[in-house]
Amino acid sequence: MKISLICTGRTEEPWIKEGVNIYMSRLKHYFPFTCVEIPSLKQVGNVVQLKQKEKEGELILRATEGCDRVFLLDEKGKEYNSKEFAALLQKQMNGSVKHLAFVIGGPFGFSDEVYAVHPGRIAFSKMTFTHQMIRLICTEQIYRGATILKGEKYHHD
Repeated sequence: MKISLICTGRTEEPWIKEGVNIYMSRLKHYFPFTCVEIPSLKQVGNVVQLKQKEKEGELILRATEGCDRVFLLDEKGKEYNSKEFAALLQKQMNGSVKHLAFVIGGPFGFSDEVYAVHPGRIAFSKMTFTHQMIRLICTEQIYRGATILKGEKYHHD
């Protein structure tokens, strides 16, 4: 199974880039993993939140074409502990999912169309994180899930 992390905007902070790259290189031992960055829309003129969400939504839907299963990272999504998240990954593999994607939306969230096409939602916390930080958190949790599934000693109860 291939896993993609689809993000709106670029990772600017060097320490976040470094952390994401560390986990991406570790993930190569378990399955193909890619991080796809959708260009962020420039805040031009009076672009209202709804319009920005709609435009970002079009880009997200294009980026998720060909994905068998997509989870939106959303504050109203289902929360998992690390073992439950690993079980979710296993369920996708058992269900013959060839391409799984996790999507981080823009600053105003997802458009209604994206929610309609991809109803699966995951919340990593009830707290709010920056869009850049959640990339690192998500990548680490995917790695942690892979090590749990392999019975490796990275995760401790």
